[in-house]
Order: sequence, then C-alpha cells, then structure tokens
Amino acid sequence: MTFHSMWAELLPIGRSSASGGYRRFAWTGADLDCRAWFKEQAETRGLTYETDRNGNQWAWLGDPARGDAVVTGSHLDSVPDGGAFDGPLGVVSSFAALDELRGRGAEPTRPLGIVNFGDEEGARFGLACVGSRLTAGQLTVADARRLTDGDGTTLPRAMEAAGHDPEAIGPDPERLARIGAFVELHVEQGRALDLSGDRVGIAGAIWPHGRWRFDFAGEANHAGTTRLADRRDPMLAYAETVLAARREAELAGAVATFGKITVEPNGVNAIPSLVRGWLDSRAADQDRLDAVVTGVREAAEEYAAAHGVDLAVARESFTPVVEFDHALRDELARILGKDRDPQLTVPVLGTGAGHDAGILSGSIPTAMLFVRNPTGVSHSPAEFAAEDDCVAGVLALADVLEGLACR
Repeated sequence: MTFHSMWAELLPIGRSSASGGYRRFAWTGADLDCRAWFKEQAETRGLTYETDRNGNQWAWLGDPARGDAVVTGSHLDSVPDGGAFDGPLGVVSSFAALDELRGRGAEPTRPLGIVNFGDEEGARFGLACVGSRLTAGQLTVADARRLTDGDGTTLPRAMEAAGHDPEAIGPDPERLARIGAFVELHVEQGRALDLSGDRVGIAGAIWPHGRWRFDFAGEANHAGTTRLADRRDPMLAYAETVLAARREAELAGAVATFGKITVEPNGVNAIPSLVRGWLDSRAADQDRLDAVVTGVREAAEEYAAAHGVDLAVARESFTPVVEFDHALRDELARILGKDRDPQLTVPVLGTGAGHDAGILSGSIPTAMLFVRNPTGVSHSPAEFAAEDDCVAGVLALADVLEGLACR
C-alpha cells in the first residue's frame, strides 16, 4: 500500500464538515476508528500487533524481547479542529518507510517497531502526551485517574468504555528497556524548512514550555446599572494581561499566548465575577521563559490591584528544555547527509512544540525528523505538507531505519 492510498484512507476519519478540521479526541469514536486503522495496517503487513497497558499501540517486525529495538511512529489524535498532518504524518510515514525497506530488500538485524501513542494532544483530558508520560513514569497513576474531561468522565472510565482495561495503567520500564532508539517523524510546526528550501530537517531540541492558569476574581453586577467607578471587573485586568503577554514575549524573543478562557457567570448583561485564562509560553532557554512568565505575572498583579480584583496564578504543567540524544542526532545527520554535497548539511531545528519523543528522551535515546510545512501553520485545518515533501520524508525515514537497524 502506497503513502497516498494510506493517507487517503485515514483522511476522512474524525473530520468536521463544518470546519474542515479534525476532532480525533482520545478514546472517542474517531480515535477508535484511527486505532482500528493502525491495527489493520499492522496485520496487513504481517507485523505482530499489541496494545500496551497504557493504551499505546505497537506493531513489530522481529521480536522486541531481543532488545535494542529501533522504533518509529507518532500519534493519531488531534487538537480541536486540528490539521491532518500533526501526528498522523509520522504514523503513515512509518508504515510507508517499512514498505520502502522491504522493497529495497533490506534485512533488519534489530527489531523494528511502529507505535501510535495515545492521547498525545491532550484535547479531551487537558494533559498532553498521556500515553507516553504514563509509559515513562512521568505521570503518576493517581494523577492519571483524576484526569477528567469536560463532561466529567474520568480517563479510566473513558478507556473502559472504549474496551481497554484501565487497571494496569502505569510505568512500563520493561518495554522501554527493549528500545535502543526512537525516531519520530513530524510535520514542521513553523516555516524554517520552507525558508531554507529543505524538504526534511532534524530536531535539535524542544524549547522549555508550560501552561499557567490565571484566575481573576471580581464582583458580578448589572452591566447596565453599575457605575464604572463602582465596578470590580476582572475582564479588564485579564484583557490587559493578554496584551502584557504579547509584550513580554516580544521583549524576550519568546512566544506567549492566552488561548483558553472561561467566564462566570458568562452573561451578556452581567459584569463577570471570575475570568480564568490559561497562558501558554515557550522560549529557546529557561532564562527567557522565566522572564516572560515573571513579567506577565507582575503585570497581572498590577492590573488586578488597579481594578480591585483578586488574582491567583497556578502552574498546571511544565516541561524543561529537551536536548535530543546528540549521538543519535549526529547519526541521523550522517545517514541523511551521506549522498549530499559535502558543502551542504541537513538543517537542525529547534522547536517550541512538545512531542512524545521529548517525553521519552529522559528514558531512551530519541530523535526527530521534520517535514517541510510551507504554510508554517499547525493545529489548524490550514496545516499542510505537499505530497512530494511527504514522500521525501518517507524516504528519509527509510534511510534512517536502514542505517540504524539494517547494519
């Protein structure tokens, strides 16, 4: 089966006719259809298929119990109304790269695995990379069991409803010990490759990043009868803080976004009693990130005091800088550069986006390949990669797998 035919099969699953984006949320019907597709691809190729204790899917060529396996893959779930490429490109390319290896007559000397990590985007339960975090022991069982979606359904209940036993979730060190290298291919979530003219690049590091919740508590009152001077309007402090986040990010050469907000009582003719906003900030190093978050918090405190509003700030998640394994990264550069002009190098890119490869990097050697995205847009229906660039990514991944596993 070709890359094109696999892509065409997967493309309609979970797509919204209204937005053109995808709603493949963990353990929902669309996600289960994607999981069924993964299983079918594995079985069609005669691979050994399994689902681990955390709901991650695996397809194996060779016996993983031998150890020192080379694994590739990504995820199939999406953000709300996300694009087609973020995650699925890596999974489809993994199967296509295996087909390419077989077409070349390559003989693996190490076990080869393809993985679909569950709930990478965190769209349903609010925490990214749940499947890989559980596997790597970066999410406790107790915390995982407390994860709840907007309807009040817990993660264990959702897994059980989808046919997966949640009783065994938790760290899986034995599985990770079998893996000698993990290489994740992903569409680039930016325009660096488009600007450099390269189809494929290598990840250098993932920027440190986190999410902070800002609660602005004021006083609900009538929008038409309350004098401006008598108002304790938390929306004003929140709005000024949003602008401060943009200002602080520009000063630090970083990024910061208030992308989610809830308002109480959320009435058109009511002054809010509570505005809760979530800040996402990322930077090339820890000092810059600290500068942004400190600056935004200080500004929020100033604006809250000016409007008679109470402020509470809580860090909900944080990931420090992730340096991918240098030896593996350099080996990828050697493999991909062997047929290139000696004066040219495969570009090495930093990224502000989190990935399963970043979660696993603390346990096993990991690396990433990026495929050119000419729009630079991600987490949106406008996300795009041309088919010839996708095929170039498949060939690059096949070269990497051959270089690592077929010595």
